[in-house]
Amino acid sequence: MTTFTVWKFDTPEGANGASDTLKAAASDGLVRVVDSAIVSWPADAKAPKTVNRNEDSWRGTGWGAFWGLLFGTLFFVPFLGAAVGAAAGAISKAVGAVGINDEQLEEIRTQVTPGTSALFVVTENADTDRLGERFRGHAKLIATNLTDAEEKVLLETFGA
Repeated sequence: MTTFTVWKFDTPEGANGASDTLKAAASDGLVRVVDSAIVSWPADAKAPKTVNRNEDSWRGTGWGAFWGLLFGTLFFVPFLGAAVGAAAGAISKAVGAVGINDEQLEEIRTQVTPGTSALFVVTENADTDRLGERFRGHAKLIATNLTDAEEKVLLETFGA
């Protein structure tokens, strides 16, 4: 099963360190990382910085498009105003097609703010309970398990 998770950290550097923890968990067989991205938002910055990890480089272009669409929806489209309302609706619908609904987008948007960071991960066959133990005390989990249909749309749209 493919899972999309977002781990929120209370410092701008937290997600960077968690990326190493995620790689160690993959080495230990707790998870297969399809791709990941980091959002870091320094307290004095107007917008967050994003980095796509391209875990699977041959599919990096597709995942880059997914991360760009998602991060644009989360952090940049809300600031552009009503002039792009229809475009924002279309983007929201596209992200929703892969199992990320408006409520989840809003929760991520309200929690990933200046002074924080987040690790966004698409995984397969993850033991999220054991993975969560590795982040315990350092992160808050916001997650969505994708249905088979949503997983197929996600992989067909961005993973190939």
